[in-house]
Amino acid sequence: QVQLAESGGGLVQAGGSLRLSCAASGSIASIDLMGWYRQAPGKQREWVALITSGGRTNYVDSVKGRFTISRDNAKNTVYLQMNSLKPEDTAVYYCQMTIAGVSTRVPWNYWGQGTQVTVST
Repeated sequence: QVQLAESGGGLVQAGGSLRLSCAASGSIASIDLMGWYRQAPGKQREWVALITSGGRTNYVDSVKGRFTISRDNAKNTVYLQMNSLKPEDTAVYYCQMTIAGVSTRVPWNYWGQGTQVTVST
């Protein structure tokens, strides 16, 4: 059984910073892609950032230069450092990982439970 646990959301003023964390636990053989998505009220979930097992990163245009994704493979953890936050960044943020379990060795997409980020004006 693989589970993802997120932390780090909260309320912050515009221009402030937050750091999200997401740790995977369970019978894990390997983790390929790690990423972050977000869903604002009344909108569809959108992709925000991803990082490959080799450390290559990519971002949606709206967060480039403000957000930084990173990973600690020893801890099976992905981070999202969010700086210069704007009210339009307000959303529930979800982590996602492509994980191969020890028993099957078949990659599968797992999701965190979501953490609320609210940016006030």
